[in-house]
Parts: sequence; structure tokens; C-alpha cells
Amino acid sequence: MGNRDRFRWAWWLLAYASLGVGIVGIFLPGLPTTVFILVAAWAAARGSKRLERRLLEDPRFGPVILAWRQHRAVPRRAKWAATWAMLACAAILLGVMLAVPSHRGWMVVLPICCMAVVGTWLWLRPEPPDPAS
Repeated sequence: MGNRDRFRWAWWLLAYASLGVGIVGIFLPGLPTTVFILVAAWAAARGSKRLERRLLEDPRFGPVILAWRQHRAVPRRAKWAATWAMLACAAILLGVMLAVPSHRGWMVVLPICCMAVVGTWLWLRPEPPDPAS
């Protein structure tokens, strides 16, 4: 029994937990969806071939997963969705900071800086090639 088989339950758990968080991220601004779906597919490949197959066959998630696996690319639509969600969260954080002044400005600046780093990294990823070409 190899390490992969011994820890299959952990991969399975990570895959389903990531999928759950990713689905919540669809409805909760500020919680990314794409990254958790990619982690779910990665873990499912090691712990649940059935879940991996379902993710790859899903019309919303499958193309994003394949683009990442084949080209380390993120579709423009996913980039824009993430960017708008992060901008909305940054606006909410800034609004709260202005409405409730405190000496803890770092609690607003730190997440906004993290979102800026993630957004920059995301936009530096290539886009998948056009399937028509």
C-alpha cells in the first residue's frame, strides 16, 4: 500500500471540503470560487476519481479545470468575476472603516493588499487558447 492509497481519505476530504467552500463562494462575495474548485479537482484526482470525473464533466467547472491543467491558464470571464468580487469586498471594507473609525486600519489594509496581490497574479496568468483556432 503506497502513501497515495494510505492517505486517499485525506485527499477525498480535501476535495469535498474545497468543493463545498467553492460553492459557497458563488454566493458569498469575497470568497473565491475558482481557486477552491481547482483545489477540489487536484485533490479529487488523488482521492475520488468519481468526483474528479463529475467536476471535469460539469459545464461551468470543467473548462476552467482543463484550462488550468493544460495551460496553467485562467479564462478571462473568471478573471473578471474574481476582480469584481474583490473590488466589491474592498469597497465594503473601506466603507466600514470610514463608518466606524478605529485605530485598526491594518485590518482593512491587509486584506485589500492581499486581494491586490491575488488580482495581480490572476491577471498575469495566461488565458486559454481559443478552441476554434
